[in-house]
Amino acid sequence: MGVLSNLEPKEVFHYFEEICGIPHASYKEKQISDYCVKFAKDRGLAVTQDDLGNVIIIKDATPGYEDKEPIILQGHLDMVCEKEADCDIDFDKEGLRLAIDGDWIKAEGTTLGGDDGIAVAMGLAILDSKTIKHPRLEVVFTVSEEVGMEGASGIDLSSLKGHRLLNLDSEKEGEFLVSCAGGAHAEIGMPVKRTKESGSLMKLSVTGLLGGHSGDEIDKQRANADKTIVRVLDLLKESVSFGLVDLFGGLKDNAIPREANAYITLLEGDTEKAKDALKSIETAIRGEFAVSDPDLKISLREATAEEAGKCKERVGEGVLTQEDMARVLDFLNITPNGVQRMCMDMPGLVETSLNLGIMTMEADHFTVHYSVRSSVKSCKEQLLRQLKTFADRFDCTYKVGGDYPAWEYKGKTPFLNLIVDTYQKRTGKEPLVRSIHAGLECGLIAQKIKDLDAVSLGPDIPDIHTPKERLGISSTKRVWEFVLDVLRHG
Repeated sequence: MGVLSNLEPKEVFHYFEEICGIPHASYKEKQISDYCVKFAKDRGLAVTQDDLGNVIIIKDATPGYEDKEPIILQGHLDMVCEKEADCDIDFDKEGLRLAIDGDWIKAEGTTLGGDDGIAVAMGLAILDSKTIKHPRLEVVFTVSEEVGMEGASGIDLSSLKGHRLLNLDSEKEGEFLVSCAGGAHAEIGMPVKRTKESGSLMKLSVTGLLGGHSGDEIDKQRANADKTIVRVLDLLKESVSFGLVDLFGGLKDNAIPREANAYITLLEGDTEKAKDALKSIETAIRGEFAVSDPDLKISLREATAEEAGKCKERVGEGVLTQEDMARVLDFLNITPNGVQRMCMDMPGLVETSLNLGIMTMEADHFTVHYSVRSSVKSCKEQLLRQLKTFADRFDCTYKVGGDYPAWEYKGKTPFLNLIVDTYQKRTGKEPLVRSIHAGLECGLIAQKIKDLDAVSLGPDIPDIHTPKERLGISSTKRVWEFVLDVLRHG
C-alpha cells in the first residue's frame, strides 16, 4: 500500500505517487514520458510522443459534449531536483520518499515535484475516468520546462483542435494567472590560471538559507548563497591571506541558491584568526537577513581526506593566481542579481530580474549561470546586453539559451469568464486574477495556437524548488473538484 493510498481524491493521489516513484529530472524525462505513452495505449487513447519526449494524449468528448469546443489540459513532466546536504537520494535512479505531515504531502530531504507532478496526475486521472463529463480533451505533457521550456518550444501542436488552454502549473489555490514574464538562461565563463598551493585545505560554507523559486520568490529579498559566500571571501581577505582552490554553489539557475562552498588554503597559524574574522562577518550578515533567512550560517573547518580527494578531481592541483582570484571575486561582487525593476502599472509585481543560480569551477575555468526574466521584451533584451557587456569587460565567454516569450494579458476572455464564474458559484468568493513574474509555457503555446485563450491554476504548493516544498492535500481535492466543474460546464 502506498503512502498516499488513503487520501482523497484517490485517483489523483494514486497517479501522483506513481509519478513520484519515477525519476524525472529535467532532461531525464524518458521514463515518465514512456509511462504516459503506455498509459494511453493501454486505454486505447490516441497518443503521440515526439523526439524530445513531449506527449499528447487525445480523449474524445463524452456523450452530449460533442459540440462543445475542446479543452487543452497542460503541464510539464520534469521537476527541479534539489536536496538537503545530508540526503543520499540519487535522483537519476530513485523515486522520492513521500511523507504526510498534517494536511501536506512532502518528500523527505528533497523537492517534491508537485511542480508539476500534480498537473500530470490530474491529467491522467481525468483520462482514466469513465464517469467524468467533458468536451474533447487534448492533454499535453511537455519536457524540460524547468530549464528553459525547451519542450514547449519544440513541440508540434498543429494536430490540436482546441483554442482553450487550462495550464495546471500554478501553486496557489484561488489565484488564476493570465500572463507571465518571459525569460532566458545566460552563461558566463571565465578562464583562470593556477599556481602552486601552500597551507592547509579548509572548507568554507554558507548554509541554512531558504532559497526558493527565482521568479515567485525573487521579490522576497532572500539571501543568495553564491553572492553571500563571495562577500564573505572578499571580507575575509582583509584579515588573512588565503588561496582559492574551488568555489561552487547552487544547483539550478531558476532556484535561489541555498548553499555555497569554497575550498581555500590557509597558512599555519591563520586558522584561528580566520575563524575570529568570520564570527564578526556572520554576525553582520545574519543581522541583515534575520527576517528572510534566520538560519544563515557561515562555517570554516579543515577539509576531510575524502573532500580533498574530490576537490582535486574537480579542479586539479594548485590555487588560483592572486590576479585571477581577485578577478573572480570582483566579478561576482559586482555582477547584477535580484530585482532590477518593478512593474509600473501593476503595483507589487516584479517586471525585470535575474538570479545568479549556479557557479562552478574547473581546473582552468570558472562558470556562472543566470536566470533572466522580464515581462517587457525590450527590458529582458537590455538586461542580457548588460550581462554580455559585463562578460566582455572581464574577458569572459558569454552564451544565451532557453529564450522564451512573455505570456501577454488578453483581458477578460470567454474562457477566463467561465473559470471565474465557476469558481464564484462553487465558493461564493471572488478569485484573484493576476500576472506573475515566474515563467509559464502559455506564452510559447500561444505562439503556436492562434487566438489561444489560456488560464493557469493549481493547488497550494509552497516553497517550490526547495526541499521544503509541500503539496496541500485538501487544496488538491478542492482544485480537482473545481477542474471537473469547469469541464462539465465547458
